[in-house]
Amino acid sequence: MIKYVSSKNASIMFVGINPHYGSYSRGVPFSNNKMFWYLLNRSGIINEDMENLRNDENLKRIYRNKFLKSYNLNFTNIIDRPSRDVSQLRKGEEDNGIRKISRLIASNHPKIVCFIGRITYSKFTGSNNFDFGWQQDINSSKVYVMHFPIRGRAQVRIDELKEIKKAAYNAKK
Repeated sequence: MIKYVSSKNASIMFVGINPHYGSYSRGVPFSNNKMFWYLLNRSGIINEDMENLRNDENLKRIYRNKFLKSYNLNFTNIIDRPSRDVSQLRKGEEDNGIRKISRLIASNHPKIVCFIGRITYSKFTGSNNFDFGWQQDINSSKVYVMHFPIRGRAQVRIDELKEIKKAAYNAKK
């Protein structure tokens, strides 16, 4: 089971759709395929030794002890139930999660809310009428939709995360 981390005034709140079985059993988001963690590191959002990111126990310590406290990052999923892929999700299963995410944004005021993948943001908004990148703000939070981390060129995702990092840094001033 994944224990999601959230706090007031996070630099970035990452929002996923739901965990993969492997990530769920490890208790760390995106730990089944660690590409998301490598991208966070390569973009400078986190600064960790790559070997620590590859090792499940070290990655779990980084997520539990540093993700929030050292990096001021949050993570949550719209749907907590694990699946092999999004095709196994049921229509309407996202409804409670949408309300949860909306409450977290309203009460915790993250500087940036980053929706991981098009499906995630589409489920959240109920619309497919958007492009990747910056969206309309939600309350006082800037909103970004990034490409899903494990499909396509890594550099696209790294550039997106660098843009998000820059905006989060500028929002602190």
